[in-house]
Amino acid sequence: MRDKKIYDGDEITLADNINGYLLNAENICVESRNRPICDVPEIGIGNKPIDGGYYLFEKEEMEEFLKIEPAAKDYFRPWYGSREFINQSPRYCLWLGDCTPGELRKMPECMKRVQAVRNYRMQSTSAGTRKLAERPTRFHVENMPETTYIIIPKVSSERRRYIPMGFMTPDILSSDLVFIVPNATIYQFGVMQSNVHMAWTRVVCGRLKSDYRYSKDVVYNNFPWPNPTNEQLQRIETTAQQILDARLLYPESSLADLYDPIAMPTELRRAHIANDKAVMAVYGFNTKMSEEDCVAELMKIYFALANGMRNPKFR
Repeated sequence: MRDKKIYDGDEITLADNINGYLLNAENICVESRNRPICDVPEIGIGNKPIDGGYYLFEKEEMEEFLKIEPAAKDYFRPWYGSREFINQSPRYCLWLGDCTPGELRKMPECMKRVQAVRNYRMQSTSAGTRKLAERPTRFHVENMPETTYIIIPKVSSERRRYIPMGFMTPDILSSDLVFIVPNATIYQFGVMQSNVHMAWTRVVCGRLKSDYRYSKDVVYNNFPWPNPTNEQLQRIETTAQQILDARLLYPESSLADLYDPIAMPTELRRAHIANDKAVMAVYGFNTKMSEEDCVAELMKIYFALANGMRNPKFR
């Protein structure tokens, strides 16, 4: 029998078996799943307005709008998609879904925007969008957590070792170009920002050109979470907070700056390495194991969970 080889640039690895993900691992296929395979918070997309852009403003546009409609100030909310989050440069959304008819009619410029959205929807070839024109101040998809939530860009550069994620407060609106995880803890943030979760993501996620395309049904919902001891959980909480603290040392730098593989500051790199080690320890992984071996082990755990073979070490 001919030797099986995996080529990665100039590197050649001999393999016992090459699966569909081009790994030296068992033939396991990760399938689409509607809900998480483990006991963790559910993930969803942000808000999808279908507004023709009439409710979305750049900062300068919002400021000009408020000069002629100052009463609208309380109805503007920061708005983040993948680009806005990674570059730390929000747009602003005129959210009138909670505005009473009496308040709305006192703001003629806002009324014009609502009418423009209504007209835009009525002209759609989609029956569902035309139906949505009956409630023009509302969005097609509304996902506005009442507590702090994790935000995950749907698309991120393949140059980054980690997909930048973060916490958002309820006053901030996220678009449908990001995923959000309401009711998530800093422990869960730490696991998702680890090299273990990133290794899993790099293998099973889709791609936009060559960039990572994070997904709900394949990446997040199939990820095999560990079941840490209290001590292990607290350790990951600590290292996850260190990641957030390291970012705060550079308030003028965007996440695009901080996670550039060349420009990444030492403090942030060290915080991630400490977090990686803490998460790998929960899985019982050797810190010297290759990323390929890490994913191969995760695949085995996923296969066991998917087939109802529960293990007390994993959720």
